[in-house]
Amino acid sequence: MALFDRYLMVDWSGSSVPKLGRDSIWTGLIGEGRRPRLVNHPTRHAATAAIRAIMLDSVCAGRRLIAGFDFSFAYAAGFAGRLGLTGEPWRAVWKLLAREIVDSEDNANNRFAVAAALNQRLGGEAFPFWGCPERHVCPTLVMRKRRPHGPGDLAERRLSERVLKQVQPSWKLHYTGSVGGQTLVGIPRVEALRSDPALAPVTRVWPFETGFEPLTPRHLKHIAVLITEIYPSLIPVPDGDAVKDARQVEAMARFLLRHDRAGSLGALFAAPCSAAERTVIEREEGWIFGAGAYERPTAATPTARRRDRAGQRNVLPA
Repeated sequence: MALFDRYLMVDWSGSSVPKLGRDSIWTGLIGEGRRPRLVNHPTRHAATAAIRAIMLDSVCAGRRLIAGFDFSFAYAAGFAGRLGLTGEPWRAVWKLLAREIVDSEDNANNRFAVAAALNQRLGGEAFPFWGCPERHVCPTLVMRKRRPHGPGDLAERRLSERVLKQVQPSWKLHYTGSVGGQTLVGIPRVEALRSDPALAPVTRVWPFETGFEPLTPRHLKHIAVLITEIYPSLIPVPDGDAVKDARQVEAMARFLLRHDRAGSLGALFAAPCSAAERTVIEREEGWIFGAGAYERPTAATPTARRRDRAGQRNVLPA
């Protein structure tokens, strides 16, 4: 029995102006035997409205949806505590960013100012957040990384980012491959979806609200929408004429569909870890779907290029 009926993958963007094409927002939806529906959204406001509509349609149709977003859902352990936040650390951070981030309908936003203010609260220096255009430089935010992370600092990488070493740290806000800017403007949008009165009763965020263990129908009994963090580059993306972002969301949606129909999808929602690491993952850091559980085929193995391999391996650092 498949865990989901519909698969919605989202390639996000931290752009400060409306944008289409490369490095903009793409959504890819697959389900119920239909052809993939790929849509390019010029703004985060437009994308969020479209995603909400898909979620509501799935709920009304009695179809369970998984929605994957390609930005970090959290920061390294201890972030919420050092900010003096109370309650569940992940949710406290989400609510804080939802209050502080201003993200207009035309994509204009204050993410660099918020990062500078967070650095001020965390220690009064341009650390741990870094990376910005020159016009946003100030005493607590600079263009280049100022110093390495030391023993008394918040970790540079979350546990999942230590497994997927090609993923950029969430503190990096600007320049090629950075995910930090997308995270600052992305978390408030997902928080709005999770808290939407029409969606909240049947929407949950993995692994914070499901537990970090292989996903089964039992975990999804009262869930119509499951929100997850994804990293599309985890899987091979086919060549083609379409924009890479569009090909990535389609490939990721097909990947989930294929593994779900084969009965192997649930195992990819967990990875070997200690009890202490699991607590950190579930309360603070979250996890990147498939990290430590899916091994990307290598070009050197012809058979691997023709099929996806899923399995478990001990990869978390001691």
